[in-house]
Formats: sequence, structure tokens, C-alpha cells
Amino acid sequence: MKRINLIIISLYLTTAFATAQTSPPTDLGSIQQSFKKLSTLGSVLYIAAHPDDENTRLLTYLAQEKHYRTGYLSCTRGDGGQNLIGNEQGELLGLIRTQELLAARRVDGAEQFFTRANDFGFSKGPDETLKIWDKEKVLGDMVWVIRKFRPDVMICRFPTTGEGGHGHHTSSAILAQEAFSAAADPKRYPEQLKYVQPWQAKRLLWNTFSFGSVNTTAEDQFKIDVGNYNPILGKGYGEIAAESRSNHKTQGFGTAKQRGQFYEYFKTILGDAPQTDLMDGVNTTWKRVKDGESIGAGLAIVSRDFNAEAPEKSVPALVQLLGRVSKISDTYWRTQKTKELNDLIAACAGLWFEAYTTEPTYALGDKIQIRAQVVNRYSNHVKINSISYLDNVSNFNSKVIPANELQTYEQTGLANKITQPYWLQKPHSIGAYSLPDDTLAGNPENPDLPKVDFEFIVEGRPIRFERRLLYKYVDPVRGEVYQPLEITPPVTANIENQDYIFNTQQPQVVQVKLKSFTNSSGSISIKPIEGWKISPEKIDFKDKDKNDEWTVAFTVTPTDNKPRTSIFEVVTTANGTPSSLALRRIRYDHVPAITLFPPSTTKLVNIDLKIAGKKLGYIMGAGDLMPEALHQVGYDVHVLSESEIMNADLSVYDAIVTGVRAYNVNERLAFEQNRLLDYVKNGGNLLVQYNNNAGLVVKQIGPYPFRVVNQRVTDEDAEVTVLDKENPALNYPNKITQNDFKGWVQERGLYFVNDIAPQYKTILQMNDKGEQPNNGSLIVTDYGKGRFVYTSLAFFRELPAGVPGAYRLFINLLSKPKEQSL
Repeated sequence: MKRINLIIISLYLTTAFATAQTSPPTDLGSIQQSFKKLSTLGSVLYIAAHPDDENTRLLTYLAQEKHYRTGYLSCTRGDGGQNLIGNEQGELLGLIRTQELLAARRVDGAEQFFTRANDFGFSKGPDETLKIWDKEKVLGDMVWVIRKFRPDVMICRFPTTGEGGHGHHTSSAILAQEAFSAAADPKRYPEQLKYVQPWQAKRLLWNTFSFGSVNTTAEDQFKIDVGNYNPILGKGYGEIAAESRSNHKTQGFGTAKQRGQFYEYFKTILGDAPQTDLMDGVNTTWKRVKDGESIGAGLAIVSRDFNAEAPEKSVPALVQLLGRVSKISDTYWRTQKTKELNDLIAACAGLWFEAYTTEPTYALGDKIQIRAQVVNRYSNHVKINSISYLDNVSNFNSKVIPANELQTYEQTGLANKITQPYWLQKPHSIGAYSLPDDTLAGNPENPDLPKVDFEFIVEGRPIRFERRLLYKYVDPVRGEVYQPLEITPPVTANIENQDYIFNTQQPQVVQVKLKSFTNSSGSISIKPIEGWKISPEKIDFKDKDKNDEWTVAFTVTPTDNKPRTSIFEVVTTANGTPSSLALRRIRYDHVPAITLFPPSTTKLVNIDLKIAGKKLGYIMGAGDLMPEALHQVGYDVHVLSESEIMNADLSVYDAIVTGVRAYNVNERLAFEQNRLLDYVKNGGNLLVQYNNNAGLVVKQIGPYPFRVVNQRVTDEDAEVTVLDKENPALNYPNKITQNDFKGWVQERGLYFVNDIAPQYKTILQMNDKGEQPNNGSLIVTDYGKGRFVYTSLAFFRELPAGVPGAYRLFINLLSKPKEQSL
């Protein structure tokens, strides 16, 4: 292996570092908790469907009180949920919710896993869910996680009988039951046995619950008091659980801290029922492994003799134990306990080390500047043997690390792989991600993200660690900040809009923003598309420096008037290598920075579309991309401030639109409502999009009563029946037909209305299979000289996705006929 010459710089520690995100905690409380965990050989896997489904109180209790290896397996990444803090939807929301789960696990002490299943939106039953997910593949992922994690006990959040409501919830329980047996059967998924062995958990339990009006708990069920107080942590598990759950900010799940006694209840689904303890029949001491009893006894002595004022005195005995642990025959527990012991030795020795880059971003194939730092606070008893990145190894031949002096080692390495989330590397179906390798299933993040390996000699024994390679910088407000390292394509190409809507043969200009991450020359071209003329065919660029940005423009013209949807794909050839990737960065303070490289594509949609009116006022809701979509078809969209709503002349707007869930998230609407209804009374057109029935800021949204309820049509292809064919909403300026309800995405609508006052006209009727027809998706009423529209149809998904018929219908809802006598 190639040897890298390092410049070794010895520096005295002159500034206090913030808690390093690259290293495990080393405070005395964490050390004492680590001793307890090291003495425990048991594991529990909790299974549910989405981020935020997990019982954080139970996870905290299992991980921090019982010290079991505890994991949460979420079938999906929550891609189909709502976003209360931004406008990311779909895959982008799934990325944020993945990081929210990881942040939650850092608080409660559990680990996080996923299957490849995609959260495609609300599902009313498991039959639909398992068909769309591709049941066998998702079940295989669950079996894979079980065989790797080897849980002694498995716990479901939901039952198979439907009390969980959501079809994904029920499906997670069905899959867990099948996986419980399949993981132990060598005939099931035999291809996995090249890497893992069959595994039979002792029992599968259902963690019963009481949510709202649904109470599935009973006093004759097995129960555990999880409301304990942990004096080492200085908190009860209800307090820690609330901190964990409050990381689910996109879903608005900030939670009050609970203190005191609290019972969790369980039903046995498969395996032996517990009588007195969750782990009945499972040996969770060192006696469960061959020759482990003496290790347990030795560990008990070290733990008993631990000196909080001199933790380093435990290091020699811990290193001796490490030698014995490395010889046990059980490879699973050998691997787990070796890592735990390594971290405990480093913590007791006061050994701190990390590796970071000097720049946040490197292009594929470029050299990365790496800075590794080490502080040894354990006298001169720790030596450094090597530091390595990929195949580049720097040997130090057991060089003594001076006590309490910060050592900095400079190194270079190759940026060898784009840091694209592994589940987004390939196109995927509605129901499941397409993994480049099935063994990646379960991982919350890419397992091959850049890492640096350290090998130290402690008390004469080599001990290896790895540290995630991050970018570190100092922010004048936040202080020392770590963020994930970005390895990018040489050049990325971001198209200005998500889609381009054409309703004539008039050309449009498509702007593409290029960013170079290395010195580059090349060209930008568009893949040919039938039915469209694109000019120019190619644009060259030359001698671009790192971080250069520039914009190019292509003129796109439909070659005929035929309605069609086509994919416009940019091909960027940089330094001889073609790529079709854009750059997307997502930044929120509560999770690490997120970077991905989506396809450099947009939709060209040619629609038979007529527009009436021009100027729109818009009141933002939650996760709202509608203003951009309406701007695409030629509207002048102005986002209204409270001052404008209360004081400006609203009659200048042809229509005013409230964004999705605006009446849930904008408390000022309680005071602005009368002004909006006055606007309607004086001749305006107010269009209100769907709201959740929980947490409305007004008692009555419209001029006449109706009630928002938790009813929806989840089948995006559900038949739509027109109830009022002559209504202007279906005729002006576009004639709406059944063709306009084709090609919708994810769902028809959600949170429909009922108890509808007779002044409203119900226009459409639809239902999911096996359910009663529902007419609460779209209601319209005349009020004074104007028109009020409330719709639960999922326009917030359809328009950004470029669905032609949804555009045509939404434009009609914005367009009150001038000649209409109201």
C-alpha cells in the first residue's frame, strides 16, 4: 500500500472545542452507562412503518435502562408525509426525515434501520400497500436486518388487524410476523446466507397503545413501567423520549416531557410469552457465550473499582479484557463488544481524535486535503501506529503521543465516489427504491461514506477505530460546526424550473445553471426529444475554475399542438466524462446538512390550457410549491403579507389562494378571515386548499358551515363522477372531462369535508374501492358578488408534478366568469 508522507505539527490546545460530532461522548455519565451496556448481551428490534411511529419512551428505556442493543426498523423514510417547516416533498422530505430519525436515535440511544419501501402516501389497507411496495423485496430487507441485528425480542408498534389505521402501519406488522419465521428458515432468502446466518428471535410482541379513541391496552396484558429516573443521566426516560421525539420537526411532533410512572403494554404475537421480564428465557449476561463467564466476572471487578476522578486507572484492566473478548467464538458478540470496549478504553484514557477536510466539497477524482487530530490525555501510555484513508496508509511505527498535546497530521486522499444517497442512485417505482446492492438494505446512510481509520497502541495492544471524515469550520454565531463532506460530479447542471408548461406553440427559454467543482472544460447538450425543437444543440465551455458558476439557455418549441409530456435531460460532458446530475442542498439547523445529486431533468408539458385572469394573491401554507407552479402558466403571483391582507386593496387580485394547511399553520388567519370573506362579498374569488381537521385556527373557514374530516381518496386513479356538469368550475375557461383526471399522482385528495351547508354546490364524487361515494372533495358557493371555493383535491402534489388535467381544473377554480351574476 502506498505510504503517504505526513507533516506532523505539535500544537498545544489553546481553544476549547465544542463537543465533537465525530467522536462518541466521553463524560463520566456516558462512561458509567457504557460499563453497564458492556455487561449486557441482549438485543431488541422495534418495527413500524414511518419516522415518528416509534415509541421513543420504550426505546429509551430499553437502551438506557436495560442496556440492550436496541434498534428501530422503519419500513419507509416518510417520503409521503407532510412538511410543516419547508416545501420539500417526496424523496427530499424522506432525506430530511431520515436525518430526523438519526437525530432522535442519538438522543435515545437506539440504532436506526430502513427497508427499501417508499412511503407513497396514505393507504387504507395492507393489500394495496404490500402490492405497491413489492412485498417479497421489502420482506427480504426485513429478514436481512433481523439476520444481521439478531434481536432476542422483536416488537411491533401496530397490529395486523387494522387498529393502526394506516395501511402502511398494518403492513409493517404483517411483514414483521412473516419475517419472524422467515429469518430462521434457511430456505427463505438463501442468497443472504453468504453473509449472515439464519436467526430465530425468542418472541414477537405487539406494543399495544391508546391513541385518541382507540385503546388496545388492558390490565391483563404484560406490562413494563418505563417511567424510571436515571440519576446518571439526570433525567427520566419520559424526558429523554420527548427530546428524541421532538426531532420530528417536519411532522410537527414537538412533545412535552413526561415524568413519573408510565406503563407500556404488550401482547404476545409469536414465540414464548414473557411472564416476569421482556427477556424471559434469554440469558443477557456474559454466560450466554462460551468462556464468557470469566469475562463478565472480570468486567464486574473493573466496573466496581472504577475511579471517577481517575478513569485512566481502569485502562490496563480494560485492555486485558479486550484481549479475552477478541478470542470468544461468537462472532456477533465478539464484534459488538469489541467495539464497545474500544470506545470505553478511549473514553477512560481521555483519547480524542478526529479527521476532517479543509474544504466542504471535492469533485470526483480530485485530491482531498485531510487533517487528522489526536489528543492523548493518558500520560505517555498511548502510541499511534497508523492513520489510513482508503488504501493510503501512513505508518508511525508505534510513535509515542505526547501527553495532552494536540497532534495534527496532514494527509491527502482521493475523492473516489460521489456522496449520493445509495437509495437514490437508480430510478425507482412508486412503492420501492431500487437498491444498487441488496446488502445495502437497512442502512440509514451510505455505509461507504468517507472514513479515516486510526490504529493506536494502548498498553501494548493495537486498537483500531474509524472516524467519519467531515468538513469542520467555525461559524461566528454557531461556533465549531461539522457537516458531511460532499464529493460531487465535476460539473452539475440545475434546470431553473421543475417543469415547463406550454399551451401554445410559442417557444420558452429553459435556463440551466452550471457549477464546476474542479478545473474543467466541456459541453452541455440536451438529449433529443420527439415533438420538440431545441436550440442550440450544444453549448461549449472552457477553462472553468473550481466553484465557477454560469448560466446557459436553450430555446424549446413544441413542433405541433399535440398534448404531451416529455423529459428534458441535460447532458454535461466535463473533461471527457458525461454526467446528467444536478445539485440540491437542504439546510435545517436541527439536522446535518443534506446534499444530493438528482437527475438533471425537467418536464415539458404541452397542455390544451386557457387562462382567465392574471394577478393572484397567495397566502402561504405548509410545504407549499404552488406559487412556482402557477407562475409557470403565466400568472403574476404575489405572496400576501398580513399588512397587505388587512390594509391593501384586495380587489386588484383576480383570485386569492390559501396554501395547503394554511388554516393549521398560520394563526393570523383567525384575524384575517373577515377581510378575506369581505373580498369575496365584494366580487373576489377565494380558493382555499385542504386543511387538516385537527388544529384549525378558525371555527368556520367558509361563509357557510362545513366540517373538515379525516376522509380521503388515496387511489389516484379512482373514478370521478361529475355531479354538476354545468357548473362554471368545470367549464370556464377549460372544459373539464374525464381525461383531466388521468395521470394524477399519489392520491386524489385528503381531508374531505362533510356536514356541508346547502348553499354550497358539490361538484365531484369519488371513492376508494369498497367505500361509499364521497362528495366532499370540491365545494363552491356564491357569496355576495363573489365566489368561495374549498377543495381537498391534492393540487399541491399534482401541479408541481406537471399533471395536465390538474392544471386545467385548478385554473378553472381561479377563474370566476366576469359575466357570472352572483
